[in-house]
Amino acid sequence: MSSEAEIDRMLRLCTQRGLPAVSVGTSHGKPALKVKEKRFASVRDRGEMVLHCPLEHKELLMEMAPHIYWQTDHFKGWPGLIVRLDAISDEELGLRLEDAWRFRAPRRLATAFAVRPVLPRG
Repeated sequence: MSSEAEIDRMLRLCTQRGLPAVSVGTSHGKPALKVKEKRFASVRDRGEMVLHCPLEHKELLMEMAPHIYWQTDHFKGWPGLIVRLDAISDEELGLRLEDAWRFRAPRRLATAFAVRPVLPRG
């Protein structure tokens, strides 16, 4: 999967979850997703992405599913981890992207998103 296909997948899942103020930018020359100019997910290498998350969530995710979530020494102590994109379902990736969006979004935007009415899909 190319970087373009990977960011397209991530963007599609953000759109499906209704995440507002998401834009595409770059991080270290690779595609990244931002909320109000704050990066919350980015393509790392082929088949991998970096996902921002609180440290306590990071440890739990790596323990729960080490075949999906991992880190290098560079990421130790940093609020983010590496995700193997070929090992994660769209459903789980969508949830993780929403969590990362909430973690990095400005408080007012995250609060407004949390109290939005849920409309039936049809």
